[in-house]
Amino acid sequence: MIAERINSERVVLLGWARAILMQIAHPLIAAGVVQHSSFRGGALQAAVRLHHTVSAMLSLTFGGDERRAAAIERIKTIHTTVNGTLVRGTGQFPAGTRYSAEDPALLLWVHATLLDSTVDIYQRVVGPLSADELDLLCVESAPLLEALGGNRESTPRSWQALSGYMGSVYDSGALAVSEDARALGAAVLTPRAAGVPLPLGALHRLVAVGLLPAGLRAQYGFEWNPARARRFERTIEGLRVVRRLTPRAAACWRVARRR
Repeated sequence: MIAERINSERVVLLGWARAILMQIAHPLIAAGVVQHSSFRGGALQAAVRLHHTVSAMLSLTFGGDERRAAAIERIKTIHTTVNGTLVRGTGQFPAGTRYSAEDPALLLWVHATLLDSTVDIYQRVVGPLSADELDLLCVESAPLLEALGGNRESTPRSWQALSGYMGSVYDSGALAVSEDARALGAAVLTPRAAGVPLPLGALHRLVAVGLLPAGLRAQYGFEWNPARARRFERTIEGLRVVRRLTPRAAACWRVARRR
């Protein structure tokens, strides 16, 4: 399975921050996160959240039917509690617009950004994927989106369909970075312990911001210039070299090495 090959790599975690930034650029998702999550709760909560997220990803990718079903039910249970209304109007969404983590349209955006972001960092650092492999990834991932409540008819089953969908979201004007999204983005990019930035925070931030589409980077107000772009490219090249020299036992999750 191509999903197993991609998600076996620890380095794809570097793509998750980019995915989160893209997700919360949607005002309804940002509202749900800011009202129902602990993104700004400090380093300990961030570490716990990351642990749970990685565990869920590994269960969904490498777990048997029982573990996979249990992980899906846990996610669905959390989703039932995430609903409310937009406090401040943002972009095309007026104040009072209702949101729900069970909304198929929002589930699709989260799904698409995760696939797009993990593929982006994987191809930059680990190696290229063929068109057939990208299509297969979409096919393999579709049942999970549908199990979480996604709409079968709108679920992309090819990379072209996924890319076309993402382009349509950009063009629709649905993405508008709110004040909440900027505050959440700062917490995602700069986790802190006792007010002190955690190690490798600068690398994490540079990679996440560098991977963002230019339009969203500008909406967040992230500083970007030719010097930062060159630093980003050098960092990616460095990560590529490190991955090439790192044995699979260290580069991949333990559960993936059993396959």
